[in-house]
Amino acid sequence: MKHPLADQFDGAAQIQEELEARAADTSDHPARTRLTVDAFHPKRLTLTVAEVITETATTRTFRLQRSGGGNLPPFLAGQYINVFVDRTSRPFAISSSPARLDHYDLTVRRVPHGRVSNHLIDTLTVGAVLTTTGPMGTFHHNPLFHGDDVVFLAGGSGVAPAMSMIRDIVDHSLKRRFHLIYGSRNIGDVIFRAELETLAADHPYIRVDHVILTPSSEWAGPTGLLTSRTLTMLAGTLDHRMVYVCGPQALYPYALAQLTGLGHPRSRIRFEANGAPTDPTTQPHWPSSIDPAEEVTVTTRAGSFRTPRNRPLLDALEDQDIRPEAACRSGECSLCRVRVRKGRVHNAEEAQLRLSDEKFGYTHSCVAYPLTDLELDL
Repeated sequence: MKHPLADQFDGAAQIQEELEARAADTSDHPARTRLTVDAFHPKRLTLTVAEVITETATTRTFRLQRSGGGNLPPFLAGQYINVFVDRTSRPFAISSSPARLDHYDLTVRRVPHGRVSNHLIDTLTVGAVLTTTGPMGTFHHNPLFHGDDVVFLAGGSGVAPAMSMIRDIVDHSLKRRFHLIYGSRNIGDVIFRAELETLAADHPYIRVDHVILTPSSEWAGPTGLLTSRTLTMLAGTLDHRMVYVCGPQALYPYALAQLTGLGHPRSRIRFEANGAPTDPTTQPHWPSSIDPAEEVTVTTRAGSFRTPRNRPLLDALEDQDIRPEAACRSGECSLCRVRVRKGRVHNAEEAQLRLSDEKFGYTHSCVAYPLTDLELDL
């Protein structure tokens, strides 16, 4: 029926026709929207190992393709996928280029006592099938805030997201200046060494410098740690350039001290989330009177169990086959948040809690440690 005011507005007749057409449309728009969202942001992917590439004596790259073929969801250089294996999960940065969506490359390095990394290196062969999340994470270049001249400090397998960023620059012919300063224990530990040398030689916007901790006699480049003096020698005055940092946990506080010691503002330093703290008791707000090895009782709807205070709550839950959704395992994504009904936890410095989390008693279980007996709403 025609609205009485329709004649008073230009285009009213066309709007009326569109409304009537929409009223007659019986399409399942929510389902179509869900399919579109899932195509770009799937909760789970089933991927097959198409190739295993030996990078160094301790490092492998696993080339993963969609089981059944086809392109994978797009991602931003620097993002990761979470791999579910051995009754737990771990996030791994994608080292391949966002321009090539027929596969994701995950570059994994063997580390002492590394449950998942060592499991993957020891067991994954061509044809193996993995369940993962879709790409996620905030550790990527933002052209509006990060500028077109950036520095990346990498240690060990922390070069993986840098490699993706470099390949992105090359494949998309970006005019972004990218200076990689890559610290390795010895020259044999350098991942992607030959490719990095070729890319830096062929592309004037890319510069790569290696710093070797324990060099052999033939190494003539910089040595030792990534000190402020070494950074200044290689990168010059940072001049508010955005600096990315990715590597072992020990690199983070060290790099922060070196960079801020040079007067570089904290707001121009970006750290990749990299797991729960190795030792939460070293953080200043850990209660000094509490024994970290002492066990406490955690109660869920499935029952109760005992766990030491210095074990991340998420790991303790997984030990009992209780599996909250998880991705970053570093306190950032918040997918593993659980509500603490009774008791007290140590929220590690890595926990990026929201005001509502603290108000209503939620914690990010991947970086939460039970200080007292707990009752969880889980």
